[in-house]
Order: sequence, then C-alpha cells, then structure tokens
Amino acid sequence: MKDLAGKTAFVTGAASGIGLGIATALAQAGVKVMLCDIEEQALAKAVAELKRTNADVDAVRADVSLKAELKAAADATIARYGKVHILVNNAGVGGGGGYGQWTDASWNWVLGVNLMSVIWGIEIFGSLIEAHGEGGQIVSTASIAGLVSGGSAYDVSKYGVVALSEGLRRTLDPRGIGVSVLCPGYIRTQITNSRRNVPQRLIGAMTAPPPEGPRVARVRERVATGIDPLYVGELVREGIENDWPYIFTDNEFEPAIDERFAAIKQGFDRIRGRQPRR
Repeated sequence: MKDLAGKTAFVTGAASGIGLGIATALAQAGVKVMLCDIEEQALAKAVAELKRTNADVDAVRADVSLKAELKAAADATIARYGKVHILVNNAGVGGGGGYGQWTDASWNWVLGVNLMSVIWGIEIFGSLIEAHGEGGQIVSTASIAGLVSGGSAYDVSKYGVVALSEGLRRTLDPRGIGVSVLCPGYIRTQITNSRRNVPQRLIGAMTAPPPEGPRVARVRERVATGIDPLYVGELVREGIENDWPYIFTDNEFEPAIDERFAAIKQGFDRIRGRQPRR
C-alpha cells in the first residue's frame, strides 16, 4: 500500500504505547484512524491530542477479549468512515507467569487479549477489507517473545500471533491483503502494568502476582528506558507501505533467534540419512 493518504485504519490498544505510536504515524501519513482501547480516559486524551494536529481520528471503547465488543467496534468504524483498509491488532497484556505460577484465569485473560482478539480481528475486519476490493494490510503485534520463548502464557500467545500471521500471508495475498507481524523488543510502554486492565469479570479469579524477583525488575527497567513507541509506529507505517512480512524494532535479539533456528536445524541433522520406516 504505497499511498496511505485517505485510507482508513483500525488500531487496537491505541490509547498508549505502541498502539498510539502506530496511530500517530498513520495519521501523520494522512490515514483516517479509529483508535480502540479498553481505557476510556486515556483513549479520549489520545484522540484529543491527535485532533490538535488536524488528524482525522475517532475512538471506540472495547474489551477486545470479548468478540461481541470487537464486532461492535467494527460496526462503529464502518458507520464513521465507511471502509477499513488497515487493521492493526495491537492490544496486548503481559503476565500469566511461568511454570508453577499458572492459573486458568490468567491463561484466559492473556490468550483472550493477545491471541483471540487477533483471530477475531482478522475474521471480522478481513471480510470488510475484501468487500471494497481496494486491497489492504493486516498488522498484528507479536513480540520477540513470539520467536524466542520463555514458556509463559505471554510467550505462547505471541508465538500464536506469529504462526497465524505467517500462514495467513500466503492465504490473503491473492486477495490483495498483505499481512505483517510486528515483533518488538523493549519498547517504552505500560506492558509491565497490564493488570490495571484486568476485566471485572476475571478479577475475582485472578491470583495476586508473586513477589517481584530480579528478572521482573530487570524487565521493568529495560521497558522504562526502551525504544520510543512513535519510532515503532514509523517502522510499522513503512512496513505497511512496503508489505514487510516481519517488522522488527532493533537487532538486540537477533543472536537468540539465530540460536533457536540453529537448534531446529540441528534436529534435522541428527536424523539426516535415515530412512523412515513406513
């Protein structure tokens, strides 16, 4: 999508962090943007600030872990703008804990926001993009953790986003829809404060997080001094314009990804030359 001016985008998790960075970068390119988030006050502030730059933006509040609310947000977007060309599945939460800290409620919450909302977003908005025949782009936010896992619910959800994006790229390309997956590193967001947005329906089932250890403290520090979300938004805008399959924010974790793929290749090397028994 070389010429973004005049196109319409729907961005989830758009009230702050990466989502706001993407919404801002797209608005600066002349894209009409519907910002979607669960935090009404932050959403209203984000829209007000963007409108001061004469951006054509609007907002809809939704809990994207509920399919009905995401569908209602899509209806509101069509009512406001008539068409959607760009879908950005960005809403995400951290948490879920590693082995020994799992609960059903935390798995349901993390997978609901990070993975199921992406699945539903593509299901709902994909047909809307196809309907106008003008082509489009779907960008879904995974993480470097979607390529190098530590075994948490967060990592599992992000691996799912990567797998879904890779597969759908081949499926949707003949229909004029590009698919990109964003795999950011440490970005200056509120990801470490995700529990502020636990839905009321799950609060009673969510256990208190374990005491913060050194690893979590290091993550908080890295996030607090991380990459500017607007820079990430500009990368995403470029990725949309050029149909990048993978959008990375930096090279910090490239060696870890190389190591992962080397281990996979080694698995094939171990059985090379053997004839499988049929």
